[in-house]
Amino acid sequence: MAAPRGRLLPVPLAKGDTVALVSPSSAVDDTFDLQLAREVMEALGFEVRTGAHYAARRGHLAGTDAGRAGDINAMFADGEVKAVICVRGGSGAARLLPLLDYDVIRANPKVLLGYSDVTALHNAIHAQTGLVTFHGPNGSGSWNRFNADQFRRVFFDRELMQYRNVVDAGDELVQRRNRTVTITGGKARGELVGGNLTVLTAVAGSPYLPDFTGKVLFLEDVSEAPYRVDRMLSTLKLMGALDKIAGFIFGECTDCDPGDGYGSLTLEQILDDHIRPLNIPAYRGAMIGHIRQQFIVPVGGRVELDADAGSFRLLEPVFQD
Repeated sequence: MAAPRGRLLPVPLAKGDTVALVSPSSAVDDTFDLQLAREVMEALGFEVRTGAHYAARRGHLAGTDAGRAGDINAMFADGEVKAVICVRGGSGAARLLPLLDYDVIRANPKVLLGYSDVTALHNAIHAQTGLVTFHGPNGSGSWNRFNADQFRRVFFDRELMQYRNVVDAGDELVQRRNRTVTITGGKARGELVGGNLTVLTAVAGSPYLPDFTGKVLFLEDVSEAPYRVDRMLSTLKLMGALDKIAGFIFGECTDCDPGDGYGSLTLEQILDDHIRPLNIPAYRGAMIGHIRQQFIVPVGGRVELDADAGSFRLLEPVFQD
Protein backbone atom coordinates (compact mmCIF):
# COMPACT_ATOMS: atom_id res chain seq x y z
CA MET A 1 0.00 0.00 0.00
CA ALA A 2 1.07 3.57 -0.61
CA ALA A 3 2.55 5.67 2.16
CA PRO A 4 -0.08 7.81 3.83
CA ARG A 5 -0.47 11.35 2.52
CA GLY A 6 -2.25 14.38 3.88
CA ARG A 7 -5.79 14.87 2.68
CA LEU A 8 -6.15 17.26 -0.27
CA LEU A 9 -9.49 18.94 -0.94
CA PRO A 10 -10.74 19.85 -4.44
CA VAL A 11 -11.78 23.34 -5.46
CA PRO A 12 -15.55 23.88 -5.18
CA LEU A 13 -17.91 23.77 -8.14
CA ALA A 14 -20.43 26.37 -9.26
CA LYS A 15 -22.92 26.68 -12.08
CA GLY A 16 -21.29 28.14 -15.16
CA ASP A 17 -18.00 26.33 -14.52
CA THR A 18 -16.37 24.22 -17.21
CA VAL A 19 -16.29 20.47 -16.61
CA ALA A 20 -14.54 17.82 -18.68
CA LEU A 21 -15.87 14.50 -19.92
CA VAL A 22 -13.28 11.72 -20.18
CA SER A 23 -13.48 8.00 -20.96
CA PRO A 24 -10.93 6.12 -18.81
CA SER A 25 -12.37 2.64 -19.25
CA SER A 26 -14.62 0.96 -21.79
CA ALA A 27 -15.99 2.58 -24.92
CA VAL A 28 -19.69 3.37 -25.02
CA ASP A 29 -21.95 0.92 -26.84
CA ASP A 30 -23.69 3.77 -28.66
CA THR A 31 -22.15 7.19 -29.31
CA PHE A 32 -25.54 8.67 -28.41
CA ASP A 33 -24.47 8.05 -24.80
CA LEU A 34 -21.76 10.67 -25.30
CA GLN A 35 -24.40 13.18 -26.35
CA LEU A 36 -26.49 12.29 -23.30
CA ALA A 37 -23.50 12.78 -20.98
CA ARG A 38 -22.91 16.24 -22.44
CA GLU A 39 -26.59 17.16 -22.16
CA VAL A 40 -26.65 16.05 -18.51
CA MET A 41 -23.70 18.26 -17.63
CA GLU A 42 -25.26 21.18 -19.49
CA ALA A 43 -28.59 20.61 -17.72
CA LEU A 44 -26.72 20.76 -14.41
CA GLY A 45 -25.48 24.20 -15.43
CA PHE A 46 -21.98 23.59 -16.79
CA GLU A 47 -19.97 24.38 -19.87
CA VAL A 48 -18.58 21.11 -21.25
CA ARG A 49 -15.15 20.24 -22.59
CA THR A 50 -14.35 16.76 -23.89
CA GLY A 51 -11.13 14.80 -23.84
CA ALA A 52 -9.40 14.49 -27.20
CA HIS A 53 -9.85 10.71 -27.12
CA TYR A 54 -13.10 10.34 -25.18
CA ALA A 55 -14.99 9.02 -28.23
CA ALA A 56 -12.16 6.74 -29.40
CA ARG A 57 -12.23 2.95 -29.47
CA ARG A 58 -9.62 0.18 -29.31
CA GLY A 59 -11.22 -3.19 -28.74
CA HIS A 60 -13.48 -2.82 -25.74
CA LEU A 61 -11.51 0.21 -24.54
CA ALA A 62 -12.17 3.88 -25.22
CA GLY A 63 -8.92 4.23 -27.15
CA THR A 64 -5.31 3.52 -26.27
CA ASP A 65 -4.01 3.59 -22.70
CA ALA A 66 -1.81 6.59 -23.54
CA GLY A 67 -4.75 8.47 -25.05
CA ARG A 68 -7.11 7.81 -22.16
CA ALA A 69 -4.52 8.68 -19.53
CA GLY A 70 -3.46 11.72 -21.54
CA ASP A 71 -7.01 13.06 -21.48
CA ILE A 72 -7.13 12.81 -17.69
CA ASN A 73 -3.72 14.45 -17.27
CA ALA A 74 -4.67 17.23 -19.69
CA MET A 75 -7.94 18.00 -17.96
CA PHE A 76 -6.32 18.18 -14.53
CA ALA A 77 -3.67 20.49 -15.99
CA ASP A 78 -6.25 22.75 -17.66
CA GLY A 79 -6.89 25.67 -15.35
CA GLU A 80 -10.31 26.37 -16.86
CA VAL A 81 -11.62 22.88 -16.06
CA LYS A 82 -13.09 22.59 -12.56
CA ALA A 83 -14.18 18.92 -12.59
CA VAL A 84 -13.41 15.69 -14.43
CA ILE A 85 -16.45 13.50 -15.08
CA CYS A 86 -16.02 9.91 -16.27
CA VAL A 87 -18.37 8.94 -19.10
CA ARG A 88 -18.71 5.29 -18.06
CA GLY A 89 -17.03 2.40 -16.28
CA GLY A 90 -16.57 -1.08 -17.68
CA SER A 91 -12.94 -2.16 -17.68
CA GLY A 92 -9.50 -0.73 -18.30
CA ALA A 93 -8.96 2.13 -15.83
CA ALA A 94 -6.33 0.16 -13.89
CA ARG A 95 -4.17 0.09 -17.02
CA LEU A 96 -3.82 3.86 -16.74
CA LEU A 97 -2.52 4.08 -13.19
CA PRO A 98 1.23 4.10 -14.04
CA LEU A 99 0.54 6.69 -16.78
CA LEU A 100 -1.21 9.32 -14.67
CA ASP A 101 0.72 12.46 -13.74
CA TYR A 102 0.15 12.54 -10.00
CA ASP A 103 2.25 15.70 -9.58
CA VAL A 104 -0.08 17.55 -11.95
CA ILE A 105 -3.15 16.14 -10.18
CA ARG A 106 -1.75 17.13 -6.79
CA ALA A 107 -1.02 20.65 -8.02
CA ASN A 108 -4.52 21.04 -9.52
CA PRO A 109 -6.97 19.48 -7.05
CA LYS A 110 -10.41 19.25 -8.62
CA VAL A 111 -13.51 17.07 -8.54
CA LEU A 112 -13.32 13.60 -10.09
CA LEU A 113 -16.68 11.82 -10.41
CA GLY A 114 -17.52 8.26 -11.45
CA TYR A 115 -17.99 4.74 -10.12
CA SER A 116 -17.56 1.05 -10.92
CA ASP A 117 -14.27 0.72 -12.87
CA VAL A 118 -13.47 4.32 -11.87
CA THR A 119 -12.70 2.79 -8.44
CA ALA A 120 -9.16 2.28 -9.77
CA LEU A 121 -8.77 6.02 -10.32
CA HIS A 122 -10.32 6.96 -6.99
CA ASN A 123 -7.97 4.75 -5.02
CA ALA A 124 -4.82 5.48 -6.99
CA ILE A 125 -5.32 9.24 -6.96
CA HIS A 126 -6.18 9.26 -3.26
CA ALA A 127 -3.22 7.01 -2.42
CA GLN A 128 -0.75 9.01 -4.48
CA THR A 129 -1.98 12.56 -3.83
CA GLY A 130 -4.44 12.55 -0.91
CA LEU A 131 -7.10 14.13 -3.14
CA VAL A 132 -10.73 13.58 -2.11
CA THR A 133 -12.67 12.25 -5.12
CA PHE A 134 -16.32 11.34 -5.58
CA HIS A 135 -17.90 7.91 -6.10
CA GLY A 136 -21.19 8.46 -7.88
CA PRO A 137 -23.01 8.37 -11.23
CA ASN A 138 -21.03 8.33 -14.45
CA GLY A 139 -21.82 10.92 -17.10
CA SER A 140 -23.78 8.51 -19.29
CA GLY A 141 -25.58 6.85 -16.38
CA SER A 142 -29.01 7.54 -14.93
CA TRP A 143 -29.53 11.14 -13.83
CA ASN A 144 -32.92 10.73 -12.25
CA ARG A 145 -34.32 13.20 -9.74
CA PHE A 146 -32.56 11.55 -6.79
CA ASN A 147 -29.10 11.52 -8.42
CA ALA A 148 -29.43 15.08 -9.69
CA ASP A 149 -30.50 16.20 -6.19
CA GLN A 150 -27.49 14.40 -4.68
CA PHE A 151 -25.25 16.25 -7.11
CA ARG A 152 -26.67 19.66 -6.27
CA ARG A 153 -26.49 19.06 -2.52
CA VAL A 154 -22.93 17.72 -2.61
CA PHE A 155 -21.36 20.08 -5.16
CA PHE A 156 -23.42 23.28 -5.24
CA ASP A 157 -24.75 23.48 -1.68
CA ARG A 158 -21.65 21.72 -0.27
CA GLU A 159 -23.86 20.18 2.36
CA LEU A 160 -22.46 18.03 5.16
CA MET A 161 -24.44 15.11 3.81
CA GLN A 162 -26.39 12.59 5.86
CA TYR A 163 -26.49 9.38 3.81
CA ARG A 164 -29.66 7.53 4.73
CA ASN A 165 -31.59 5.25 2.39
CA VAL A 166 -34.83 6.51 0.86
CA VAL A 167 -37.89 5.47 2.85
CA ASP A 168 -40.57 4.20 0.50
CA ALA A 169 -42.80 1.32 1.53
CA GLY A 170 -44.83 1.50 -1.70
CA ASP A 171 -47.92 -0.64 -1.27
CA GLU A 172 -46.21 -2.95 1.23
CA LEU A 173 -47.33 -2.95 4.86
CA VAL A 174 -43.66 -2.99 5.87
CA GLN A 175 -40.91 -1.51 3.68
CA ARG A 176 -38.93 -4.16 1.78
CA ARG A 177 -36.88 -2.19 -0.74
CA ASN A 178 -33.91 -0.03 0.23
CA ARG A 179 -33.67 -1.64 3.64
CA THR A 180 -30.40 -1.68 5.52
CA VAL A 181 -29.36 -4.59 7.73
CA THR A 182 -27.03 -4.21 10.69
CA ILE A 183 -24.15 -6.68 10.74
CA THR A 184 -22.58 -5.34 13.93
CA GLY A 185 -24.01 -2.34 15.77
CA GLY A 186 -22.23 0.78 16.92
CA LYS A 187 -20.67 3.95 15.57
CA ALA A 188 -17.30 4.53 13.95
CA ARG A 189 -15.44 7.50 12.53
CA GLY A 190 -12.86 7.58 9.79
CA GLU A 191 -12.10 8.47 6.19
CA LEU A 192 -14.05 6.64 3.50
CA VAL A 193 -12.17 4.30 1.18
CA GLY A 194 -13.42 1.65 -1.20
CA GLY A 195 -15.64 1.33 -4.24
CA ASN A 196 -16.16 -1.64 -6.53
CA LEU A 197 -14.93 -4.82 -4.85
CA THR A 198 -13.65 -6.48 -8.04
CA VAL A 199 -11.67 -3.42 -9.13
CA LEU A 200 -10.35 -2.78 -5.62
CA THR A 201 -8.95 -6.29 -5.22
CA ALA A 202 -7.51 -6.21 -8.76
CA VAL A 203 -5.02 -3.52 -7.66
CA ALA A 204 -4.11 -5.28 -4.39
CA GLY A 205 -0.37 -5.35 -3.78
CA SER A 206 0.22 -2.22 -5.86
CA PRO A 207 1.10 1.31 -4.70
CA TYR A 208 -2.35 2.41 -5.87
CA LEU A 209 -4.32 1.48 -2.76
CA PRO A 210 -4.51 3.84 0.23
CA ASP A 211 -3.66 2.73 3.75
CA PHE A 212 -6.78 1.13 5.29
CA THR A 213 -5.81 1.86 8.90
CA GLY A 214 -8.71 3.47 10.76
CA LYS A 215 -10.76 3.88 7.58
CA VAL A 216 -14.44 3.21 6.87
CA LEU A 217 -14.53 0.76 3.96
CA PHE A 218 -17.45 0.83 1.53
CA LEU A 219 -17.94 -1.81 -1.16
CA GLU A 220 -20.34 -2.65 -4.00
CA ASP A 221 -20.37 -4.95 -7.01
CA VAL A 222 -22.43 -6.26 -9.89
CA SER A 223 -22.90 -9.62 -11.64
CA GLU A 224 -20.51 -11.52 -9.38
CA ALA A 225 -21.31 -15.00 -8.09
CA PRO A 226 -21.22 -15.20 -4.29
CA TYR A 227 -18.19 -17.50 -4.36
CA ARG A 228 -16.27 -14.76 -6.15
CA VAL A 229 -17.37 -12.16 -3.59
CA ASP A 230 -16.16 -14.55 -0.92
CA ARG A 231 -12.80 -14.97 -2.66
CA MET A 232 -12.32 -11.22 -3.03
CA LEU A 233 -13.15 -10.55 0.61
CA SER A 234 -10.65 -13.30 1.45
CA THR A 235 -8.06 -11.32 -0.52
CA LEU A 236 -8.78 -8.19 1.54
CA LYS A 237 -8.52 -10.29 4.69
CA LEU A 238 -5.26 -11.96 3.69
CA MET A 239 -3.61 -8.68 2.72
CA GLY A 240 -4.46 -7.30 6.16
CA ALA A 241 -6.89 -4.63 4.97
CA LEU A 242 -9.98 -5.85 6.82
CA ASP A 243 -8.16 -6.07 10.14
CA LYS A 244 -7.23 -2.38 9.90
CA ILE A 245 -10.60 -0.77 9.17
CA ALA A 246 -12.75 1.03 11.74
CA GLY A 247 -16.11 0.49 10.05
CA PHE A 248 -17.73 -1.23 7.08
CA ILE A 249 -20.53 -0.36 4.65
CA PHE A 250 -21.73 -2.79 2.00
CA GLY A 251 -23.85 -1.28 -0.72
CA GLU A 252 -25.68 -3.29 -3.34
CA CYS A 253 -24.37 -6.40 -5.03
CA THR A 254 -26.64 -6.27 -8.07
CA ASP A 255 -27.27 -9.59 -9.87
CA CYS A 256 -25.04 -11.48 -7.45
CA ASP A 257 -27.33 -14.46 -7.03
CA PRO A 258 -25.98 -18.03 -6.68
CA GLY A 259 -25.72 -20.06 -9.86
CA ASP A 260 -26.71 -23.66 -10.45
CA GLY A 261 -24.81 -26.52 -8.86
CA TYR A 262 -24.33 -27.86 -5.37
CA GLY A 263 -25.33 -24.59 -3.88
CA SER A 264 -23.69 -21.47 -2.58
CA LEU A 265 -23.02 -19.45 0.48
CA THR A 266 -25.36 -16.49 0.62
CA LEU A 267 -24.05 -12.95 0.70
CA GLU A 268 -25.34 -12.72 4.25
CA GLN A 269 -23.25 -15.73 5.25
CA ILE A 270 -20.19 -14.39 3.45
CA LEU A 271 -20.41 -11.04 5.23
CA ASP A 272 -21.02 -12.82 8.53
CA ASP A 273 -17.89 -14.90 7.96
CA HIS A 274 -15.61 -12.02 6.96
CA ILE A 275 -17.02 -8.90 8.63
CA ARG A 276 -18.82 -9.93 11.82
CA PRO A 277 -15.63 -11.36 13.46
CA LEU A 278 -13.95 -7.97 13.08
CA ASN A 279 -16.32 -6.66 15.77
CA ILE A 280 -16.54 -3.23 14.17
CA PRO A 281 -19.66 -1.21 13.28
CA ALA A 282 -20.93 -2.61 9.97
CA TYR A 283 -24.09 -2.70 7.90
CA ARG A 284 -25.26 -3.69 4.43
CA GLY A 285 -27.81 -2.35 1.96
CA ALA A 286 -26.60 1.23 1.50
CA MET A 287 -27.66 2.94 -1.73
CA ILE A 288 -24.22 2.60 -3.28
CA GLY A 289 -23.52 0.62 -6.43
CA HIS A 290 -25.02 -0.38 -9.75
CA ILE A 291 -28.48 0.86 -8.91
CA ARG A 292 -30.68 3.58 -10.35
CA GLN A 293 -30.59 5.84 -7.29
CA GLN A 294 -27.14 6.11 -5.75
CA PHE A 295 -25.37 8.19 -3.17
CA ILE A 296 -22.51 10.46 -4.22
CA VAL A 297 -19.88 9.80 -1.56
CA PRO A 298 -16.44 11.39 -1.09
CA VAL A 299 -13.54 8.95 -1.19
CA GLY A 300 -11.29 10.32 1.53
CA GLY A 301 -14.06 12.29 3.23
CA ARG A 302 -14.31 11.98 7.01
CA VAL A 303 -17.56 10.35 8.10
CA GLU A 304 -19.35 8.93 11.10
CA LEU A 305 -20.99 5.57 10.50
CA ASP A 306 -24.03 4.52 12.55
CA ALA A 307 -24.50 0.81 11.87
CA ASP A 308 -27.68 0.54 13.95
CA ALA A 309 -29.37 3.34 11.99
CA GLY A 310 -27.92 2.13 8.66
CA SER A 311 -26.53 5.55 7.81
CA PHE A 312 -23.39 7.63 7.71
CA ARG A 313 -22.73 11.37 7.68
CA LEU A 314 -20.00 13.75 6.66
CA LEU A 315 -18.09 15.26 9.58
CA GLU A 316 -16.10 17.88 7.69
CA PRO A 317 -16.30 19.86 4.44
CA VAL A 318 -14.80 18.12 1.41
CA PHE A 319 -14.01 21.26 -0.61
CA GLN A 320 -11.53 24.06 -0.22
CA ASP A 321 -12.76 27.24 1.45
